[in-house]
Amino acid sequence: MVSSARPSLHQDPGLQPERTVMSWDRTLLALFVVAAMLLRWYSAVGLAALFPAGLCGVTALAIHVTQRRRYAVQSSGIAAERVEADVFSVLWMVVLVVAVAVLALLAIWVL
Repeated sequence: MVSSARPSLHQDPGLQPERTVMSWDRTLLALFVVAAMLLRWYSAVGLAALFPAGLCGVTALAIHVTQRRRYAVQSSGIAAERVEADVFSVLWMVVLVVAVAVLALLAIWVL
């Protein structure tokens, strides 16, 4: 009987790549929740709620699309005993959180 499971890129399941993927999955879920909450503001603030909601939705989709590549890079890094930090993704999330917070505050105070 042939197993259909893919061979693992490293020998220890539960290592950092799996935890990192789960962390990004939680971030993805949080972004969808924030987008849904912002869409509820549409009736109160109008179009000002759509841009940050769309930004959260697009970012969540980008996280979902890049998950497989991110896992493969980290697993290969563990196998090679050299893992590089994903600075771009972290900085993008910082910029996104600040932008959504500023846009939400502007929507509340200005409109």
